[in-house]
Amino acid sequence: MQASTRTGGGGQRVERRSIDFVPAGERHGSPRQQFTLWFGANMQITAIVDGALAVLFGADALWAILGLLLGNLLGGAVMALHAAQGPKLGLPQMISSRAQFGVFGAVIPLVLVIVMYLGFAATGTVLAGQAIDQITRTGVPAVGMVIFGALTVLVATLGYKYIHLLGRISTVVGVVGFTYLGVRLFTSQDVGAMLASGSFEFPTFLLAVSLGAGWQLTYGPYVADYSRYLPASTPARKTFLAAFAGTVLGSQWSMTLGALFASMALPKGQRFLDGQVAFLGNLSGGGLIAVVIYLVIVTGKLTVNTLNAYGGYMTMLTSVTAFTRQAVTSSRTRFAYVVGFIGLSVLIAVLASPDFIANFKNFVLLLLMVFIPWSSINLVDYYLVSKERVDIPALYDPNGRYGRWNAPALISYAVGIVAQIPFLAQTLYTGPMTEVLGGSDISWLVGLVVTAVVFYPLAKRSSRASEEMIYPADVGTPDADKPERLSAAPVA
Repeated sequence: MQASTRTGGGGQRVERRSIDFVPAGERHGSPRQQFTLWFGANMQITAIVDGALAVLFGADALWAILGLLLGNLLGGAVMALHAAQGPKLGLPQMISSRAQFGVFGAVIPLVLVIVMYLGFAATGTVLAGQAIDQITRTGVPAVGMVIFGALTVLVATLGYKYIHLLGRISTVVGVVGFTYLGVRLFTSQDVGAMLASGSFEFPTFLLAVSLGAGWQLTYGPYVADYSRYLPASTPARKTFLAAFAGTVLGSQWSMTLGALFASMALPKGQRFLDGQVAFLGNLSGGGLIAVVIYLVIVTGKLTVNTLNAYGGYMTMLTSVTAFTRQAVTSSRTRFAYVVGFIGLSVLIAVLASPDFIANFKNFVLLLLMVFIPWSSINLVDYYLVSKERVDIPALYDPNGRYGRWNAPALISYAVGIVAQIPFLAQTLYTGPMTEVLGGSDISWLVGLVVTAVVFYPLAKRSSRASEEMIYPADVGTPDADKPERLSAAPVA
């Protein structure tokens, strides 16, 4: 049985929902919470590192910032289209993949998404562990990583309500801390000279665009997890705009700082490269203020790491329950999944930390190759084929409307992955088209477009779409009012 606590309004404590449908009586909140969650989740040091990479790998500060902005806008629009599904479906994001891939077929992208969660949780744990070590002065970053892992388990286990609370705290803390760092930067460096120096180079500009877009697109598989408790009557456009504004503003602020930090640390960003956490501590002026900045780093990383753990456990649960046919799980089961996930991510962090920066760029871009086609398939089906109509009970039944496997989606997914290979720019492989483009990796864009072009006609011919939205029989329609539809047109 579930825990007796609820996640709706009032005095609820531990969340009791997992991958099951959220009924009307437990819906609450407003789109404004989407803004603070995603703004706070992006006001963090890994986003700073992502922005710095654009400079460290060749772009000048001004063009790096503009490229990152373009990437954040493009990727953020795709991310927000996923977020807008949450109130209508009342489900975690990856459960909806069963409508496209089939109940068993959806496990294929799910497994790859779990790897993504683990990777980001591990890289975030490295930096948070360094910040905690700077505060505690143990001299053993692994201790800080374990402490950080324990904090992540706590918030992820408490669930949705506390994750949004942490997002609001992280927003305030991030604005204060990052504003201070910005003031220190502008008063100690000639930022105008940084932005004026250098010239435009198309390959490095494209790299900056890819880093910004890649950052946003990696949120796609779990962004609806944090909008699914909103009332179903919530206008989809408001959910879209809140998530889009929060994620783009938060990430661009952080990445802009990162590009400037890397520029002031040249040649080749060595000072920043040698220790990102210590670099920010030194920039802050040291002493007690540095400790405050380290706490800002930990808060921001705790927010996004909790998202990874929460989304990771639900993705694992979605994979397992495809075969067990369970839709409801206990709080103990969630705790076990979260502990296992975070334990593994901490272990990876401890083992991989010496090569963190060297591996991060390739990790981000490689991840795009395997789940960008998933994102494209999900959005095309939801907005253009199914037209926002889903048979929710059938998502849990291999013998239902969506079946076990959906060949058109799986074929399109494979084609989308293969189409990206010539455009890859990875340590192990560089595609021939990448060399033509001067080393820029645009595989994410190729995968997004090619998959959509292949999948749409196949899906139209073999559509399993419902004629209307079908909710579980025991809860009925979640809201009397129909939510506003959000078409993909504004993004195109």
